[in-house]
Amino acid sequence: MTVTIADIEEARRVIAGRVLRTPMLPAPRLSALTGAEVFVKYENLQVTNSFKDRGALVKLASLTAAERARGVIAMSAGNHAQSVAYHAAHLGIPATIVMPVTTPFVKVAATRSHGAEVVLDGQSVADAQARCEIIQKERGLALVHPYDDEKVIAGQGTIALEMLEEVGDLDQLVIPIGGGGLIAGNAIAARAVSPKIEIVGVEAMLYPSVWNALEHGNRPIGGPTLAEGIAVKNVGKLTLPVIRELVSDVILVDEAHLERAVNAYVTLQKTMAEGAGAAGLAALLAEPARFRGKRVGLILCGGNIDPRILASIMVRELEREARIVSFRLAIPDQPGVLGIIATRLGELGANILEVEHRRLLLDVPAKGAKLDVTIETRDAKHAAEIMAALAADGYEPVRLGHGVA
Repeated sequence: MTVTIADIEEARRVIAGRVLRTPMLPAPRLSALTGAEVFVKYENLQVTNSFKDRGALVKLASLTAAERARGVIAMSAGNHAQSVAYHAAHLGIPATIVMPVTTPFVKVAATRSHGAEVVLDGQSVADAQARCEIIQKERGLALVHPYDDEKVIAGQGTIALEMLEEVGDLDQLVIPIGGGGLIAGNAIAARAVSPKIEIVGVEAMLYPSVWNALEHGNRPIGGPTLAEGIAVKNVGKLTLPVIRELVSDVILVDEAHLERAVNAYVTLQKTMAEGAGAAGLAALLAEPARFRGKRVGLILCGGNIDPRILASIMVRELEREARIVSFRLAIPDQPGVLGIIATRLGELGANILEVEHRRLLLDVPAKGAKLDVTIETRDAKHAAEIMAALAADGYEPVRLGHGVA
């Protein structure tokens, strides 16, 4: 391995006092949710709200005076971009960042706010990398790679050193995988400190790049994912051998479990997690038997989520839990019927959120109507009771969107 525990210890000295030592705390509510004994490392509390501050600073600090004068370039879907921009500004190094056009606006705006030149190009990090390489050659800039760099890998590995100092008897670390810098650095550090600890990786199901490489698979790669921070098509040349040697398993998580994990962090832990940052928890939700009864360390590696997306996720989770329910009723088109139904729903303890009257649909009788209603309930049992009562009243309720993941 090109990165050693000595390199990671040196990286720790470089970032001391310049990168936050984030809290590592037990999470009883997540433990109850998953069946594992969960501890969370809150890297979303870094200045740029992501673990990327560590590797970016270590790399930038290693540059020569000439390299600093010419400037640096990086490609990123957001978090690495912000970290490079922030620390480059503090070190007086000009920074250019190439980002996919699909990058959430909140991350683009944050990167620009740190003084970096932002170039938007391509639909993915792989597309941005091609443009990055062109600009790098044209301007003679030093590349700060988001994951395939020894200094960056060493910087990320400092997280595990801190985690195991706080909770030394963890059974497992469950770590998101994009290009592999985070898991490679922390696998090296963790296994050096605690040789028996198990390292489990997590990828978005739409971007199984490392899984394909390890399993000789050919799963398709691509598509819109909540975890854009780990939506990486190219496997790291430095990181893959480390993963192959030290990581016992790579779990693929779908979008529904990523959404559930983001929602669990905000509702149970009262903290912000982006899709990639919540991927470790998503793995526990997707395969609870794999982790049940184990002492598990999670890295909440980023909290830069678009507020609009977060709001949508929270509402969707309420719908999954049947705490928000939409249904259609067949009703006679007569005065006072709407009031009767509203009163009935109030008697049943439902809170009406939205009502839409449909008279002009061809499947509605000329003297009838259909009523689309969205209500708030206490829980799934309460929702079922309301539906049963409306059916008994003769309104033929039909759930809308029921069963959608």
